[in-house]
Amino acid sequence: MHCPNTGSMKNCQTPGSRIWYSRASNPKRKYPHTWEIVEVDSLDLVGINTHRANQLVVEAINAGTVQQLRGYGQLETEVPYGEQSSRIDILLRGATSAMKRTDCYVEVKNVSLGMGKGLGLFPDAVTLRGQKHLQELMSMSSRGYRAVLFFCVQHSGIQRVSPADEIDPEYGRLLRQAASQGVELMAYGAVFDMDASTIQLSRKLSLVL
Repeated sequence: MHCPNTGSMKNCQTPGSRIWYSRASNPKRKYPHTWEIVEVDSLDLVGINTHRANQLVVEAINAGTVQQLRGYGQLETEVPYGEQSSRIDILLRGATSAMKRTDCYVEVKNVSLGMGKGLGLFPDAVTLRGQKHLQELMSMSSRGYRAVLFFCVQHSGIQRVSPADEIDPEYGRLLRQAASQGVELMAYGAVFDMDASTIQLSRKLSLVL
């Protein structure tokens, strides 16, 4: 079974936990099954497939769920940008509102680390790549563009998100610096419908820096 998650998956890998997986129709795949969801603490569902995070955010933006990102006529994904040979997850162009006169660069991060009592942390492992993305977003903000770090929270028990300072203190420092320099921080939580086999972002969550 393929595990599409390169993080530590802290608190998401207890032996004996119930899991859900998808089956690929491509016979050439080495592993036909992909691990998608795990149940933690016999209560909450966690989406561990980080590849689905961008898709969930795109769907939420197109549906108008993310009120802060409404008013753009064009959405592109994986667009090269920045000074460090990066690719932005989502680029919004063609503003139809006078309040949004610039392109908007949206970097997506998947949150799966729940600490109990509604608290979620990011990252779950040291992320040099994530640090670079924050630097790129700060650069775009300084040039007059909208820059957004979007936490896609695939964990039904998380109500608020904070930087995981004990895991990656440099990421926490850069995140607070980015927020102070105009990078917008957003967090939305997933709702799991296991009967319909769907995951949707619909819960606007708070951020605690």
